[in-house]
Amino acid sequence: MQAPKIPIDVDPQTGHWMTDGVPMIYTPRAFFVNIQKAIEEAIGVDGYRQRLYGAAYDATYAWCEVQAKRHALEGIEVFQHYLDRLSGRGWGRFALITIDAAAGTASARLDHSALVAGFGKTGRRVCYMFDGAFAAAMDWVGAASGADYRATCRETRCAAEFDADHCLFEVSPRQACDAPVG
Repeated sequence: MQAPKIPIDVDPQTGHWMTDGVPMIYTPRAFFVNIQKAIEEAIGVDGYRQRLYGAAYDATYAWCEVQAKRHALEGIEVFQHYLDRLSGRGWGRFALITIDAAAGTASARLDHSALVAGFGKTGRRVCYMFDGAFAAAMDWVGAASGADYRATCRETRCAAEFDADHCLFEVSPRQACDAPVG
C-alpha cells in the first residue's frame, strides 16, 4: 500500500502549514513520543488516556466536518479518508476492517505504529490516542446518516504488547463498551 500524497500549503508570510484547510505541525516522532511519556509519568497512563480521549474526539469531529465539505465526502467515506490521512502523515498504516454506520460499530487495524516504534515493546497499549478520534469519526458518520447513537472506542490490542504484531481498535455504541467518555 502506498501512502496517499498529502498536500502541504505553506503560508509565505507566517510559515504555517495547512493541509486540506486544516492547520498542521510537522514534528519529529521522538518529540511526540517523549511528550506522551512525560505526561504519562506526571499524571499516569489512565489520566492521560482520559484527557486525550476528549481532546482527540473534539479535534477529529471538527476535522470530519471540514473534510466532508472540502472533498464532497459522505458518511463512511469520511472515516476512510481520516484513516488514509493518518497513514499518509506517518502514524503507521491504518485499515478499516469493518464498519456499520447504522449500528455505530467499526474496527480498524494499525500496522507499523509510529508510537510503537518510539516506545518499543512495553507490554502495554500505547496507541490509545486514536480512541477518541475513532469514536468521533463514527459519531460524525452516524450523525451524517441520521443514526441516533454516541460511539466509543478503545484499543483492544497494541503492537507494543509482547504477544501482538499490530494494533486493533474497536468502535461500538457507548453503552456497549467501557472506554472512557470524551
